[in-house]
Amino acid sequence: MIRLGQLLKLADLTDGLPVKELLAGGAVYVNGEPEARRGRQLHPGDRVQVGDAELLVCAGG
Repeated sequence: MIRLGQLLKLADLTDGLPVKELLAGGAVYVNGEPEARRGRQLHPGDRVQVGDAELLVCAGG
């Protein structure tokens, strides 16, 4: 499991903006719904979209 803010930083999708600003601006979607909580827990199968980029959360191991 990973939190949304951590994923955005690891994937380098912030374009230099702080994660908090990116989320507050309504630019982040999780499973097609706007998301503003950087602490949201993501699970395998969740899709995160920022602009044209889309990430699929997979199980680690």
